[in-house]
This record gives sequence, C-alpha cells and structure tokens, in this order.
Amino acid sequence: MGTTATPDTPPAVPWEELVTVALLGTDRRTPPWAPGGREAPTALLDLAAVEAVRRRAGLRPAPAGTRPEPAAPDPRPLLPPAAARRLTLLLSDRPGTPSGGRRGAAPDLMELLPQWLALANTRGFAPPPQALPALLDAARGRTDLRPAVLAFAGPRALWLARLNPDWRFALRSAPGDGTMHPSQEPEEIQRLWQEGLFAERVALLGVLRAQRPSAGRELLTGTWGTERAEDRLMFLDSLRTGLEPADEPFLEKALSDRSRNVRATAAELLSALPDSALAARMAARAAACVALDRTAAEPTLVVEAPHACDAGMEHDGVQPNPPTGRGERSWWTGQLVEAAPLGTWTAHLGGRTPQEIVALPVADDWRDELHAAWCRAAARQRDSGWSRALLGAPSVPEAGGPGAVSLAERAKLLSALGAAERAEWVAGFIAAHGLSEAFQLLGVCAVPWAGVLGRAVVDSLNIARDAGSYPWSFSGVMGLAERCLDPAEATRLATLTAIPDEQENASPGAGGYWAEAFQRLATTLRLRATMREELGGQ
Repeated sequence: MGTTATPDTPPAVPWEELVTVALLGTDRRTPPWAPGGREAPTALLDLAAVEAVRRRAGLRPAPAGTRPEPAAPDPRPLLPPAAARRLTLLLSDRPGTPSGGRRGAAPDLMELLPQWLALANTRGFAPPPQALPALLDAARGRTDLRPAVLAFAGPRALWLARLNPDWRFALRSAPGDGTMHPSQEPEEIQRLWQEGLFAERVALLGVLRAQRPSAGRELLTGTWGTERAEDRLMFLDSLRTGLEPADEPFLEKALSDRSRNVRATAAELLSALPDSALAARMAARAAACVALDRTAAEPTLVVEAPHACDAGMEHDGVQPNPPTGRGERSWWTGQLVEAAPLGTWTAHLGGRTPQEIVALPVADDWRDELHAAWCRAAARQRDSGWSRALLGAPSVPEAGGPGAVSLAERAKLLSALGAAERAEWVAGFIAAHGLSEAFQLLGVCAVPWAGVLGRAVVDSLNIARDAGSYPWSFSGVMGLAERCLDPAEATRLATLTAIPDEQENASPGAGGYWAEAFQRLATTLRLRATMREELGGQ
C-alpha cells in the first residue's frame, strides 16, 4: 500500500539519490525535492533519516537464520593465570622506534611472542577464549607467527575464522575450510580434493603427506594429468614431506612432464632417494667424469667433463644451458656430481673416507668446481660425514672448508650436523673470526644456544665493545642473542651494563649504546626465564 506525501510528510526519495547528493555535496547538486525555505544540507539529512526509517519498516519478516554450530571442544588445559596475563601483555605491545633509531633498554615484547607460543605449544596449553581475537589479529599481520598461533589457538580459532573475513587466512591453512581432517572418510577427502580451492588442496596434500604419505601420493596421481603446470609444481613440492622409495614410480613419470620446472623438481627429489634408478644413473655418469690418477707422485683426482649434454642427461634433470659466464662442460659436471649419491665416491675411490677424499689434490683447477658440487650434494642429502669433511676446521683462514665457498653453503652444511656439534663449530668460527660474518651461521643453531656458543657470542660482543667498534654493526647479532641466548647467561652480563670509558678512537656515543644494548639483553633474558616459569618450565 503506497504512501502519499502531504504538506507535513517529506517526499519519498530513492536512497541511491540521497547517497549521490551527499557524496557530491548540495552546493554542486541542488536537490529538486528539497523543501523551500530550508538549507539544503539540513533538508538532506532530514530526508535521509526519514528514508532510513521507511527502509527498515518496509522489511518483510523472514525466518531467523540458522544458528552456527558450536565450536569443537578443546580438551587441552587452560593457561595458568600468570601465563595468561603474560600473553595479554605480549599481544598488546606495539613497539615504536625511539628517536635517533635507538631501541632503548626495554625488551621488545612482540619479538618474544614466537618463543612464548613455542613454549605454550610444547606444554600443551589452550588459550583463554578472550585472547583468540588478539592472537588471530597478530597472526594476520605477521605470517611468520601463523603456524604457531594456529597450533596454539586450536579449533575455536577456526570457528571464529569462518565468521570473520579478516581471519580467513586460518582456513586456508586448514583443509576443508577448517572442518576437514585426513582421518575422515575417504569420500570427503576426495570431494575436497576435487572441489576445493587451490590453497585448500595444497593444505590437504601437506597434511596427508605428513601423516600418510601414500594417501597423498595416490590423491595426486589421480588428477595429475589435468592439473595446470604451476599447480603441478606446487603439488610436487609437497612430496618433500614424507619422501619415500614408494614415490619413485610417480616421480619417474614426472621426469617426462611438459614443464621444465616440474622435471627439475622431480629429478631433485629422485636424487634425494639414494637407491632410486635416477640416482644410480647419475652415479654412473659422475663416476665416469671423476677418476683417481695413481701414476702421479701422489694420488690425484682428475676430471674429464662430458663433451655434450645428451637426451638421457636432460631427461634426468640436467640443465643444458649454463648461466652467463659459466662454461658448459663444468656446468654439466657440477650437476652430475651434485645428483650422485655421496656413497658412490667411497666405493669408486678405493674405500677412502669423505675426509680422505676431500683432502686429495685435484688436477687442472677442477678442485673448486668439484668440491662445490659435493657441498650441494651433502646439503641436499643431509650427509653429516661429508658435511663435516667439507666444512673443515672453523679456524681455517676465512673459515672456508675445501668446498665451502660462501657463508650460505656453510650454513647448509652445518644444518646436517647434530645440534651440539653445530654449536661447537660456530663457537670456534666466532673465536677465530669474530661476529661480523657469523650471523647466517648463528641462524642454523638450535635455540637456546648451547653454553659454549652463548659464551662465544657474549665474549665477542664484549671484545667489540672494548675495541671501540661501531655498535650499530652488531645490532642484528644483539637482536638474535635476545631471542636465542640461554637465560642463564643473564648473570654474565651484569658487568657489561655499565657505560664504559670513552675510547679515543671510538665512535661518539658508542659506550652509551653498548651499555643500553647489554642492559636490554640482560632484561630480556630475565623476562624469558620468567615466561618459562609461568608456563611450568624450569
């Protein structure tokens, strides 16, 4: 039933027209329906108020929407009260940059949040429900926090994420919009694989490979021929998790893929399976390139590089075209040696150990190329014996082992060693060469740092301070120490928090900066010890 305007009733004006006039302004668009004798802006607001009432009053009644299902129960125990209060403080901290770029002596609480989350997850606690929004907001802003936050937040976080678009990232990390789990019915998993979004399918494949590698492989095999090349590459990369000999037939087929990147990834995965047919083919090719010359004054390795990259080599992942400035034959040789199982060389070179092989002289300037390829192989195959041999002693000039030509390669070799040995080697490196080149190496050491490594870092920082070095050059190491030093090291820092006497050649203000940085480090370590106690640790 329509409404007829009377002298006391404002005319009915389309809502879209009101919005347009409001956006343009009444001085640019005079509304023809504005009552005479009144200012246009006032009339516009009055009409908008009346029209809003009309719009609401004109809604037809409808059945109420379905209430959302309750969140799945979280069986984990709640945080202890002190730990819950600490979490609130960590989430509410918004550190600013003090004037002059100096951080001050106060700890950076947001940088402690990752460690707090790791401890809470280790202890198996559940968060208080009221902390979930702040946790999800923190993970939304920092992707590095997301795995730990989602593990800690539990099923209630996924329930909330389905109701708030800002937290949809949580659902992309969980198969089936946060409702699917690999233990569910095969039909449901198949439905998600066939109908889910790409991110959901990647997440599902990752979870399956972590728990049931064969199930993930079978899922991928069923649709492999219909997937896009870029998707095939992402899916194939998921097979790194749970890689097993049973994956070999599928990976062998992938060596004939239309995509060069897919072929290269399949070859890399097969070379990580030491008993695969590809590994055997590469071992035969590499052994044909490297031999022991027993006629020389001392046993010497000689290298005969291939003269061409044949079709078989290309099929097995050898890239035929070298980068600019690189010779073809050395490029092919490096790839063959890198892909060959490292066990090949002990049998091929007279039963020698990795240390003995690495110590052999190499003829015709092939040493660097051969050892660099062995470095890449040791990192890929995570072979501790070869990694140890190639690293050499940390006190060697420039700390370069026989084939470790860069800090990045040394870091990869170190990652194949046990935590204690890693810490010992990096401590020796710091003692011999200082901290200026150690940052990458520190990043692969287990946290908290072992005592020998922590002492080496603190001693080296102290030496740098006494030498009048620029303190800003060590800000990265200081930040790493705040997160990685054992809290027990705080007692050793007490004497370093005082402002030292100004050195003649020191940069202006360096003493105050060093004292401030050591004070922040000591305070942070004590806070980390308190956090551990609040979470029930010792």
